[in-house]
Amino acid sequence: MIGVHGLAARLGDFDLRDVTFEVSAGGYGVVIGPAGSGKTTLLHLLAGVILPDRGRVEVLGTDLASLPEAGRDRFRGASVGLVFQSLNLFPHLDAEENLLAAPLLAGRKAPGDAERARSLLARVGLEGRARHRPGQMSLGEQQRVAIARALMNRPPLLLCDEPTGSLDGRRRDEVVALLREMAAENGATLLVVTHDDAVVAAFPSRLAIRDLAGGAAS
Repeated sequence: MIGVHGLAARLGDFDLRDVTFEVSAGGYGVVIGPAGSGKTTLLHLLAGVILPDRGRVEVLGTDLASLPEAGRDRFRGASVGLVFQSLNLFPHLDAEENLLAAPLLAGRKAPGDAERARSLLARVGLEGRARHRPGQMSLGEQQRVAIARALMNRPPLLLCDEPTGSLDGRRRDEVVALLREMAAENGATLLVVTHDDAVVAAFPSRLAIRDLAGGAAS
């Protein structure tokens, strides 16, 4: 599923050097490490948003560096569900429309998309907010919309950067359970970056950035 070999990359102040690890298909865990250790940079590399300065990143059997930028965009849209701290919701679209944008942009629009979007919004507790735009919702509600959108295409890989950062304890636990449940239903691999000890405790498998250099983890 994921194979990282001799990876080195620098993005601003974040520096990764000689990182090697593998994660099997259907596995899930958290990525932990101190601030500035490169956790978010690692997720960007796994999603093909950026390319490494050195080394190889293979996801779903594809060497991401072998794809042109447009090819990486298509690969990401079809195969990777992303929840980054910036959320990246479309401000002019309501919650349901934001979810429907995922299959549309991936070229995978299907007749049952609207029903699935409403079902996902209900599962993150937003059934009454489907027609609200991001500016009409709290940050926590926006975060739940972003999580639901990441699940919309049933991607085989879910990458989440602090997905519970704006949620209270009850919603945090519900979202973690939903991510694990949906990943299991689709046989997807799930990686979550977090500083929340309660989230860390929910995942028995942990990738510690400080332990990845020159080593291996699964």
